[in-house]
Amino acid sequence: MTTTAALLDAARVALAGVAKEGLGEERSSRWRGERIVRIGQAWHVGVLLLTDDRVLATGEVLRAADPGRRGYTAESARERAARRQMALRGGFREGEVVHVGWSVIELDAVDAGGASGPLAMRDGVVSVRWSGDSWRPLEGYLSEQVELLLAR
Repeated sequence: MTTTAALLDAARVALAGVAKEGLGEERSSRWRGERIVRIGQAWHVGVLLLTDDRVLATGEVLRAADPGRRGYTAESARERAARRQMALRGGFREGEVVHVGWSVIELDAVDAGGASGPLAMRDGVVSVRWSGDSWRPLEGYLSEQVELLLAR
């Protein structure tokens, strides 16, 4: 049986020339205010984020941007614009993709027959939950996602 780590390591090798996206974390201080600061980078592979040594479940994805002066028809749009500005204030470049609210996936738990984040062992096959409650084998999922990233 192929381990979860081995499948993900193969994806990392295949993605070696593909650009990574920023990982952010919210910070707050009296002097610098609310901001999202860079704490790393990862390949965005569907519902997963692959760093050089970890696997994360995706959370919120946004682009750093200055909201300018705009009217908003919904409070949610205003909040999203404020979060994009927090990323800009935290050091991300204008237009840069930022991943926030991600969570670490425990690969040992998956290989032991359990689940972590969107990964789980199902009928002896490492699988990924990718749409609602739909599951598919991780190996095929990674192959498809890597192919899409390489085609950009």
